[in-house]
Amino acid sequence: MKALVVATKEQDEEARRAEVRLEELLSLVETMGAEIVESLIVPLRTINPATMIGSGKVVELKALAEETQADCIIFDRDLSPRAQRNLEQKMDIAVIDRQEVILQIFSDRAATKEAVLQVALARQEYSLPRLTRRWTHLSRQRGGTRGTRDKGETQLEIDRRLVTNRITSLKAELRKVVAQRSIQRKSRNDNTAVSVAIVGYTNAGKSSLLNILAKSDAFVENKLFATLDPTTRRVPMPNGGDFLVTDTVGFVSDLPHQLVEAFKSTLEEAKYSDMIVHVVDASHPDMLECYQTTMEVLASLGCEGKPMVIFINKMDAIHDEFSVAKILAEHPEAVTGSVKQAQGIDNLLQAMEELSYQSHPEYFYLFPHSHHDLVALLRNNGTIVSIDYLDEGVKVQARVPKYLSAKLKPFLQ
Repeated sequence: MKALVVATKEQDEEARRAEVRLEELLSLVETMGAEIVESLIVPLRTINPATMIGSGKVVELKALAEETQADCIIFDRDLSPRAQRNLEQKMDIAVIDRQEVILQIFSDRAATKEAVLQVALARQEYSLPRLTRRWTHLSRQRGGTRGTRDKGETQLEIDRRLVTNRITSLKAELRKVVAQRSIQRKSRNDNTAVSVAIVGYTNAGKSSLLNILAKSDAFVENKLFATLDPTTRRVPMPNGGDFLVTDTVGFVSDLPHQLVEAFKSTLEEAKYSDMIVHVVDASHPDMLECYQTTMEVLASLGCEGKPMVIFINKMDAIHDEFSVAKILAEHPEAVTGSVKQAQGIDNLLQAMEELSYQSHPEYFYLFPHSHHDLVALLRNNGTIVSIDYLDEGVKVQARVPKYLSAKLKPFLQ
């Protein structure tokens, strides 16, 4: 599929922001697997409700699409169903917005049953108000189907009923899968290990970080949204005990709300973890915007106040020293390094262990010799740092999960 990629710039918008949006859209389109034949930024005086870009720009883009033999035009902004339909009619070519590109990427990369169901639901909800489009699915554009029409509006009511029934069915299937995930999450929460969620903007290096921490081989690819399904690995703490570290789907600015809703159970790995490791990409040209986007998504998931370690990755390829300095000024406890160069990993683990004391605080206990069962309980459910057998009892220094601390309170020293 050959794509003409278009970013729009409003009158009061900084040129750099439009350029960054175009760069990100180009990366998304490449990840989708399309061939980019041309890209440009279109300035807008006002947003036209009927076509977004106005009649003059419609004529210009139609001519450029014909000149470059593009199969579709892809916009960086979400298009209303009306604008999308009108643009396709006026330019006689498939018109796609950024939201549909992301949906296609997610659809191509979904592997587990939950991810497949989530993407299918998001796609159906996206398509419902767009059933009168001339091009209703990207598969129609893969073969260069310029001018291909759907059956038309005679089937509209039937199509709506089919899509609505499919949405209902998918939601029912997802409820079952999400219930199973909740059971799995509960079993992990009952575990002695400290649970950690790695979050960050897409392609920030989260999966690579998980691999180096756990000495594992989770899927890594230098493309956006390489990870859709959460992967969990056990990682030893520097001074004893374990982390259960989970990699999560990458965040992106203006993530389609259908995908936020559909992937909520996956994204909520961050909400239910003991702590968060927020990976920030120092090589990204708009590092601060990516950082802010991730923080906003975390806030929408109810993660305010969650213990967090910020890890500024790719320090070997910094794009903007000022952005790095700004984050370090706001978060002096942040850890800098490079997963690729294996730099800063020990410092990160140390920071994670120190932060883990908030969910697994360290206590000193003195247990009578008649309560060896409590020592065994602590050994099985906490992390024993030191243990001494004295005449007056067993003295234990240990990190204890909060749910157990109340039971052991009478023996605190």
